[in-house]
Amino acid sequence: MFFSKAGVYEAAGLYSIGHFVLFIITIIGVIIALNLTKTKKHEEIRKIIQIIAIFLWVLEIIKILFNIAIGNERNPNTFIPLYYCSIILYATMFSGFSEGWLKHTGDVFIATGGIVGGIAFICCPTTSLPMYPAFHYISIQSFVFHGIMIYLGILLNVTEYIKLEKNDIKYYFSLVGIICVISLLYNNVADSNLMFVSKNYPGTPIEIIYNITGKTFTAWMIAIQCTIPFYIIMGIKELSNKYRK
Repeated sequence: MFFSKAGVYEAAGLYSIGHFVLFIITIIGVIIALNLTKTKKHEEIRKIIQIIAIFLWVLEIIKILFNIAIGNERNPNTFIPLYYCSIILYATMFSGFSEGWLKHTGDVFIATGGIVGGIAFICCPTTSLPMYPAFHYISIQSFVFHGIMIYLGILLNVTEYIKLEKNDIKYYFSLVGIICVISLLYNNVADSNLMFVSKNYPGTPIEIIYNITGKTFTAWMIAIQCTIPFYIIMGIKELSNKYRK
């Protein structure tokens, strides 16, 4: 079952017992990890980011190999790491192994998009549980992957590893925007839907946006992903700062 093809075993489904169990385990894991590391110094946090960057890539490579092994090589939507949450793969590499503006770009995405993307996924894991059982590599990998996103994003904020400012939107926008453009170009060639910027994704909140925006769907999807997650976290931080005062 752990490495079975989709459809061989009954899928867990959204908001099922399996989803609930994975959700709770993920939240508990995030809380434990934060309690163990929230007092770490910045130098130690960077080492954590480096280790996580490598670990996430190992998880992703196994996912890619699995999809190729079961015959999904002709379906780039299943394994090419060009989705919103896939950006964490590049952001952690930038944050952990580079300097200057590139490092800052990685930090900004982790501290904003990492949290929003991770929470959105564990609440609605549309790319795993609707197709696979809860006890399957793709399902478990997806919750571990996104749980780490949430943990790392919160860690960078609570330790003030990065002090987010409003003008950091330019770093966030640039990184997400570049991934959107690359995905759109590839989608036009391969008829794929990477970053969900080219087609509807029925049965998800994306369908609502698709129905409302019509022919401007692509522009709206890019604009939303390039701005909203950043401003959600900035808004929460501003409210938190006011409450402390």
